[in-house]
Amino acid sequence: MTPEKIEQIFRSFKEKKIAVIGDVMIDKYIFGHVSRISPEYPVPVVDVNRESSRLGGAANVAVNIHALGAEALLIGVTGDDTERRNLEALMTEHGLNPAMLAADSTRPTTCKTRILSQNHHITRVDYESRTPVDAELEKRLLGMFMEIANAVDAVVLEDYNKGVLTPSLIVSLIAACRERNKPVLVDPKLKGFFSYGGCSVFKPNLSELAASLGIPVANDDREVEQACLLLGEKLTVESLVVTRSEKGMTVYDGSFTHIPALSLDVADVSGAGDTVIGTLALGLASGLDLVTSTRIANLAANTVCQEVGAVPVRPDKLFSACLAHLQ
Repeated sequence: MTPEKIEQIFRSFKEKKIAVIGDVMIDKYIFGHVSRISPEYPVPVVDVNRESSRLGGAANVAVNIHALGAEALLIGVTGDDTERRNLEALMTEHGLNPAMLAADSTRPTTCKTRILSQNHHITRVDYESRTPVDAELEKRLLGMFMEIANAVDAVVLEDYNKGVLTPSLIVSLIAACRERNKPVLVDPKLKGFFSYGGCSVFKPNLSELAASLGIPVANDDREVEQACLLLGEKLTVESLVVTRSEKGMTVYDGSFTHIPALSLDVADVSGAGDTVIGTLALGLASGLDLVTSTRIANLAANTVCQEVGAVPVRPDKLFSACLAHLQ
């Protein structure tokens, strides 16, 4: 691929509008140093030196899409609490509009707090509800999407099993996308795994793929291919992209393509899947074929894994990676 073609792809990203629907959250990080054990109980004591909050889940997908120059329209549910206000502030800071976040006073805003010492994760504390949203809120979410459905170039369904993407809402969203010939990409979790029939791209990771089938799947090309074929017997989707950690990704769209990961120092894989699905959506919305889109998404994931915590892809780093590896 020529540098001119790569430049053209990045320019096309800036013309796109992507809807992201699913579980929004805040990722908090507490950084410190462990030098002693608590006298009260044999656990490490973390002396805190700094904290940070970042957008996570579907919100992180939207951040990645926005970082590559496109418009991201985020639809989701929060609590009616302090963390919602914090999430709104973070979205505004990143150039995202929180107008389509529905507040539900019966649940907390999902917040995951990770405690780290010298960049090593020690523990995580979660505030969340996994209860499915009620019929009224589901109807409201679908209504918000229908208002923008004709204007978007692709749709991402980001499922973290926090109750937003109910089976009936999933069916309605995919049907609306198919009626309008809009690609719909799915980042699934195990619960509700088989509710996404009819989507354009289904992107499980290897462990989710194995768990859905109830069988062990080794991280080698042959076993991954067999698992994809088995999944295809249970779930009708147009194509699969399986993320395989250090082995890269596998695309199945009638034939198999295995895309290796780059040999780079991995600091943290948090949020890499969000980067992948966001970049894939932009690629397909820009008219790229799935394999090329996945190659670019693979490079994007490699760049964000070099930093600690969920961070959005940097266009300059991704552009450089594309110049180095797509020619």
